[in-house]
Amino acid sequence: MLSPAGQSTPSAVNRRRFLKVSFGGSAALVAAPTLVSWLGAADAKAATSPLPFVDDYRTNITTNLTPETNAVVRILGGFAQVWKTGAAWNTGTPLRPEILRANMRYCIAITRSRTEAAGRQAFVYDRQHQSYAMIAGLGPLTDLYKTGAKAVTSITSAPDTTPATTISDAAPADAPAGSAIGAGSYTSDLGQVAKLVDTVRGPFASGNPGKYAFQYPRPWRMNENSEVVDTGKTDALGFPVYDSKVVVVPQLLRQRGTSATDDGGFPSGHTNAFHLASLAFAYAVPERFQELVTRALELSHTRIVSGMHSTVDVLGGRIMATALAAAALADPANATLKAAARAQALAYFTEKTGTTADTLSAYAHSDASDAYADREANARANEPRLTYVLERQGRKTPLTVPKGAEVLLETRLPYLTAAQRREVLRTTALPSGYVLLDGFEQWGRLNLFAAADGYGAFDSDVTVTLDASKGGFDAADVWRHDIEGEGGLTKHGSGTLTLTGHNRYHGGTVLAEGVLVAGHANALGQGDVRLTGGTLRADAPVRVRGAWAQESGAVLDLTLRGHHGPVLTVSGRVRLDRGAVLSLRLDDDRPPAAGTTVPVIDSSALRGQFDRVELNSDRLRAVPVYTADGLSVRLLKR
Repeated sequence: MLSPAGQSTPSAVNRRRFLKVSFGGSAALVAAPTLVSWLGAADAKAATSPLPFVDDYRTNITTNLTPETNAVVRILGGFAQVWKTGAAWNTGTPLRPEILRANMRYCIAITRSRTEAAGRQAFVYDRQHQSYAMIAGLGPLTDLYKTGAKAVTSITSAPDTTPATTISDAAPADAPAGSAIGAGSYTSDLGQVAKLVDTVRGPFASGNPGKYAFQYPRPWRMNENSEVVDTGKTDALGFPVYDSKVVVVPQLLRQRGTSATDDGGFPSGHTNAFHLASLAFAYAVPERFQELVTRALELSHTRIVSGMHSTVDVLGGRIMATALAAAALADPANATLKAAARAQALAYFTEKTGTTADTLSAYAHSDASDAYADREANARANEPRLTYVLERQGRKTPLTVPKGAEVLLETRLPYLTAAQRREVLRTTALPSGYVLLDGFEQWGRLNLFAAADGYGAFDSDVTVTLDASKGGFDAADVWRHDIEGEGGLTKHGSGTLTLTGHNRYHGGTVLAEGVLVAGHANALGQGDVRLTGGTLRADAPVRVRGAWAQESGAVLDLTLRGHHGPVLTVSGRVRLDRGAVLSLRLDDDRPPAAGTTVPVIDSSALRGQFDRVELNSDRLRAVPVYTADGLSVRLLKR
């Protein structure tokens, strides 16, 4: 394990001093997810007021190995409730043996059931530059990015047997002039994006201090009970043989670290690198935000498949990367760079694809062969990888979102304020009770894939403004969660917001401007709905649990389908002010026939009438038929 440039490797004496002082006390057994709870008594007083991670991330260097001196070691402190570090690399003690046994059993099962193809793939992602490996998360934009960034790799396949030497990625001999491995060349058309990736993966983003701090062995050095047992034998390559059932990919046998002291497993450095690159790319290309997060989780899983890391190693790598990416993106020193990278990516991709800021996202999801084209499949694959073998215990407590975390959503949800993005992170976070995720500031609870789909709950009233003139997500976005809570939603601005969840929020819905799309029968929650302006559109029947009020100038836009019930069902009263408009469209697949009467609104009582009823047909016209509790339209030929 090599130390990053400019960082010295701690001496064995210093490591032993750290291990005895910081993780040797009985305080590590306390379950509370606070810093003081897992520090020794001598260190508790000094740690009562630690700086937020984003203000202290530059302390992550190998000369700082204690939670008091290293912010990364501090946020990974949940692991100290699972593992008590010993005075040497092979003398640690499981504090939660049931978790670490489950960890090893998972690794054994995965590596013993691994297919040859999966092993070969794991080799590629072990040896390939991690930033380059993440580029495939761009889907239809991948080849354009590689060309524009002049990004190359020499690792494209796995050898048939164990290589005779160690292998590292490099620019191929036939690569175009100016090419670079990883995210690409700084002098390319996407040089600012490449530089942002490298900056997020900068000198304070190493996993080495954490490895030295926790001294948790690689899985291939441990047996099923998380014990290190050296058999005294060596294999054909000269490596010590341990009493382990984990099977390392044959092609990676010679790529293993030779110094066990300098080759800890927790946290996984590759996992850290994958997620750091993922979040940097996602900032610059938010049109592929969820797909990049998914790819980072997928590539991190190959660390387990390869036999090189365990589940807890991978979880640790994700936790530290989430915090480190937020810190780098929130650092004022990087403000100009991150803005330039986003602007450069948008300009480059819209030019190369012939799209605009409004249509680039659709293009970025236009390829059915894209490995990440199925959003629901991505969500299913991601969910178990956020917790792996951990089992939830204890009561559910709300997350206090770490300072600066909201920057991770800055380009994906640009129309929200920083405070609102924090609410999105809070309401979509994983529940408390997962011991490794409940460390200092609880960065491990953030679920960025879910956060990209908007609010999970309205715990207070939410006012959102989308501006169509700004383009991209500012102009139109979709919130996909089943939103709960006592608060309500008010929509302002000229842009379009679509709600696709089975929403149960109670505070009501107000549309003041722009377009609000009800993409689910229960998209509008359980409260009243009031249209003071703008257009509310529903392509399928929708239900309102409260009352409905529509003021002058506001438009209700509904689709009519043959042989169907009311398009809008309102449990309470409907009030239509003078000047209210009803716009009707005929369903393309099952339009109602001429001469039929189609129910449109059903309510407990209806007062008032629409100022006009429009129908988008050149052969039919809609004649409204009002009753005391609803509205139908008779479709007549023109």
